[in-house]
Amino acid sequence: MAVGGLGSSLLLMSGVVVSVGLCRRLARRRLRSRPLLFAFLLEMFSTFQICACTNELSLLGDVEPKPHTALTLTYGFTVLHGLTLAGSTCNPCGTLQPMWGGGTSLGMGGLKIAAQFVAAVLARVFMHFIWSLEMAETHLGALSQGCSSPMQTTEMQAFCIELLFSVVFQLAVLRAESVNPKYRVHLIALLVTMLVYAGGNLTGAIFNPALAFSLHADCFYGKFLSYSLVYWLAPCLGTILVAFIWDEIFPRKS
Repeated sequence: MAVGGLGSSLLLMSGVVVSVGLCRRLARRRLRSRPLLFAFLLEMFSTFQICACTNELSLLGDVEPKPHTALTLTYGFTVLHGLTLAGSTCNPCGTLQPMWGGGTSLGMGGLKIAAQFVAAVLARVFMHFIWSLEMAETHLGALSQGCSSPMQTTEMQAFCIELLFSVVFQLAVLRAESVNPKYRVHLIALLVTMLVYAGGNLTGAIFNPALAFSLHADCFYGKFLSYSLVYWLAPCLGTILVAFIWDEIFPRKS
């Protein structure tokens, strides 16, 4: 029997966060001597948390008052992810940036990106299983939606929006490295919320290839070229552009 929507969704997402926290702690205790497996699992658990929670948040966009509830939840859970997932990028673009600058080896970077996409698939499968139980009002009919068509503009405009948002986000992350961590998570969360408000109705404002696949796999199956260009290539190009500007044109002062 279905129960209330928002409260049950918050309870579900809280359960995901707690479970991932326990898995990360267990991995730290048991797998320190196996660095490759440790890195893979840590990135996979962390990306799973973001993808699972965002899948659930995607069902709450119409909760009144709109869009205040959705934006408040976006801000709150972005802060929560920042506080609980320290040390993980959870975004192929965030992994690509240090790979470009030589801070991460090609092998380790590839391992983390693989972990992120594995987590994206696992999170989608897990959330679809939860939704199939229809224990909450927001889950009723969620599986029958198919491709939710997040791209509500032309492909060229969507490509430019995702590229621009990726540039802005990655630059902000780099600039915020020197900020106190307890303030940094709020600055990043505020930026993410502003980007979602500005472009959410046009592309979903995702700028994370793994998250995009987890949210809209049905759309990738139907229109792979269009969605891969907008949600994979554009954010990656934005990241490479930021890495080039940051390391080559405006090198950091020692």
